[in-house]
Amino acid sequence: MNYAIIGFGKIGQALAHAFARKNINVIVASRHSPEELAPQARAIGPTIVAKSLQEALKADTIILAVPFGEHREVAKALPSWEGKTIIDATNAFGVPPEELGGRLSSAFVAKAFTGAKLVKGFNHLGAAILATDPVVEGGHRVVFLSSDDEDAISPVADLAKQLGFAPVKLGKLNEGGALVHARGRTWGQLIFQDLFKKQK
Repeated sequence: MNYAIIGFGKIGQALAHAFARKNINVIVASRHSPEELAPQARAIGPTIVAKSLQEALKADTIILAVPFGEHREVAKALPSWEGKTIIDATNAFGVPPEELGGRLSSAFVAKAFTGAKLVKGFNHLGAAILATDPVVEGGHRVVFLSSDDEDAISPVADLAKQLGFAPVKLGKLNEGGALVHARGRTWGQLIFQDLFKKQK
């Protein structure tokens, strides 16, 4: 399994720190050239490698960490996303619900990535917290995951565990997953909840 983070703003960099902490290789890419991103990537750790968007899109699992409105541009970069898993770490706060056709933002994003399996995850924590060690006071910081593809959640849950988080599966996007979606100017109930699971 190989990984890429698309978007290298606050959330993308926070996730890169999580990969670096566990020495897991990940490609990072954004609208900026790899040469522009390289110094920052190297400063985070040797397993963080800046590459072009096209190179990053060869990864099996892609974390989408761009501002919500930019997901369409990323989606256009491949004619088909068959065989890929997209982890949607975006938030559509402030986007009028009518722009999404009444759907949750991740269902809207999924439609753009034809053929991909989409898992909502890593979106409920602020960047500053996401960047810190998730092992705290004998517990693991929680990551909420939801997807309409049941078989897509398990590999993402495994990744979350590798990164030191405690994955909590919320079920389908429009069921438990609705708790981690912003609607208009209202945050989902679990967004910015900093929860822990104690080690057994």
